[in-house]
Amino acid sequence: MSEVQKHYRTCNICEAMCGIEVQYQGTEVIAIKPDKDDVFSRGHICPKAVALQDYYHDPDRLQTPVKRTAEGWESISWDEAMAEIGSRMRGIQDEYGADAVGVYLGNPNAHNFGNALMFQHFFKALGSRSRFSSASADQLPHHVAANYMFGAGMVIPIADIDHTDYMMIIGGNPVVSNGSMMTSAGVPGRIKDIKARDGKVVTVDPRFTETSKIASEHVFIRPEADALFLMALINVIFAEGLAELGHLSAIVEGVATLQAAAAEFTPEAIAERTGIPAEDTRRLAREFATAPSAVCYSRMGASTQSFGTLCQWLTNCLNIITGNCDRRGGAMFPRPAFDLLANTPRGKPSSFGRYRSRVRQLPYNNGEFPVATLAEEILTPGEGQVRAMFTIAGNPVLSAPGGDGLDAAFESLEFMVAVDIYINETTRHADIILPATHGLEVPHFDVFFNSFAVRNTVKFSEALFEKTGDQKPDWQILKLLATALTGKPDDGTTPEMILDMALTHGHYGGEGMSLEKLRQHPHGIDLGPLEPWLDERLKTAEGNIFLAPEIFLEDLTRLREFMSDGASEAYPFAMIGRRLARNHNTWTHNSYRLIKGRDPVTLQLNSADAAKLGVTAGDTVAVRSQNGRVEMPVEVDDHIMPGVVSIPQGWGHNRKGTQMSVAEGQPGISINTLTDVGRVDPVSGNAAFNGTPVAVEKLAS
Repeated sequence: MSEVQKHYRTCNICEAMCGIEVQYQGTEVIAIKPDKDDVFSRGHICPKAVALQDYYHDPDRLQTPVKRTAEGWESISWDEAMAEIGSRMRGIQDEYGADAVGVYLGNPNAHNFGNALMFQHFFKALGSRSRFSSASADQLPHHVAANYMFGAGMVIPIADIDHTDYMMIIGGNPVVSNGSMMTSAGVPGRIKDIKARDGKVVTVDPRFTETSKIASEHVFIRPEADALFLMALINVIFAEGLAELGHLSAIVEGVATLQAAAAEFTPEAIAERTGIPAEDTRRLAREFATAPSAVCYSRMGASTQSFGTLCQWLTNCLNIITGNCDRRGGAMFPRPAFDLLANTPRGKPSSFGRYRSRVRQLPYNNGEFPVATLAEEILTPGEGQVRAMFTIAGNPVLSAPGGDGLDAAFESLEFMVAVDIYINETTRHADIILPATHGLEVPHFDVFFNSFAVRNTVKFSEALFEKTGDQKPDWQILKLLATALTGKPDDGTTPEMILDMALTHGHYGGEGMSLEKLRQHPHGIDLGPLEPWLDERLKTAEGNIFLAPEIFLEDLTRLREFMSDGASEAYPFAMIGRRLARNHNTWTHNSYRLIKGRDPVTLQLNSADAAKLGVTAGDTVAVRSQNGRVEMPVEVDDHIMPGVVSIPQGWGHNRKGTQMSVAEGQPGISINTLTDVGRVDPVSGNAAFNGTPVAVEKLAS
């Protein structure tokens, strides 16, 4: 028997970039442990990493291309699959136009080195504008705010958590997420370090989260009221003469306009709608503005709501007007070795709003339309109707708003192709599924998340194992699809070739950075802390920061109306999501190591609300919205604000025709039976999951 060996890599399940040590013997994984020598994660690991071995050994994973027939799924060869896909997709585009074939990209694509570098090859071959992704059910407001303020959607400020003296976290739970849009493995340790240097961490959330438990202070806020709270903080800072732009003063435009816009949003005016006493808002504003360094970080709760873009705009404004932008301990900009903006000149026109979706006129951004409009683009007849789809590593039936409508939409398609490792709630509708390699079978480099990281590092991970069946790496599948669509042969380019060129011509190329150098450093290379360099990073034509873009000022009318709105009598509760430490996407639900134990998919309800409803912990209740109804168990928890209920997203493995046996054993419910495709942030088109009005009813015994 061979001896136990060690392999070092970056876990690619989520964006935390945790370094792991895989102990293996032959093709068997013995253990997955934290890599104590990893230059970024510093020995931190979260529970999800163990799923990498479950993916590798999972008997439910597809081994060959399969075709749906009247008798069930049938294995076919890659040549057969490509011939049929090329013929059917070309035929549909020839008859109805290029946009008749749509594409949906799921969350795992952001963590896929090969796909990140090869998608443009496939998109060019397809030639369709009908593109959608999980980004518009997640972080799109960050990109829109960055685009209008800093000149490009990827110029996103990152909280310098390692050096700040005061951190305000709005709608985020980085202890569980490891810092979504703030890649920072080991957040608990980083927060404890802030407190150890006599700093302060404040969480603002409708739920007392896992992060709140180790923070200095928690403030309850009503769902979707975050933009009001941020405006009130800005109001106080201006009114009390606490604004200070620091070294950015010469390049910041719109200060007076922002001050005027904030004038009516006093702490007293917003107190009832936010649920935050005026004196607390004033105190927090003063604390933030007078701290030696401070940073505001707003995330999922502030992004996936009706005012998502306003929240991200105002978060940036708060950091800027207190002198905490592009400053140590504030909101800073990473300098990645692989720079996605390397070839983006200043003043390049944005694609935001270049087109509008056919049915609802939602804005186009960064090459795609909001996923909230996908079902209607499929189901609504007329010129430009989507009649065929590619889905790539995605399960929008469970992850996108109005999932039941998407379920029906996919069933109605003339032809559908999925690139995936499972037959899930979405891919079960496909005519052909193409199986991809994943996890320990593929090399990895974080193309995207080094651009959001709290420290500049770089690392490349080789593949550990050979594939287990007749799968192919996703990027090779994309190139095969491009050839099937155009008839043009593969040009021979590989992701490693693109990566090496970007590294050698990037910020650290003069220091000998290359792919070969990374191969010699399996624990990564530390490139140092975040440093001020916004003068180089800005992409606006004028080289200025814009505090008051008209598109955001116009949306304040809607915010004023919201300030006076009351709760619906028919749907008196506001539903919010909930991150789970052992969950990331529907793939992780088929890892028995991650879902063993009690069912995590519960309705969290405050004890006062439970008493009014006459329910106790463990009771099953009906949760109803104007779009659907589900039944689920209650968890009574005073860590959630009265009038608010919380349900994890992405579950609901109870549909026929799937082949994810572990997930089916603990199916949960899908909140997207309840969510409404009509509830979006109208500025960005991002889905507004949080704040969905629902009713909760006790079931008759």
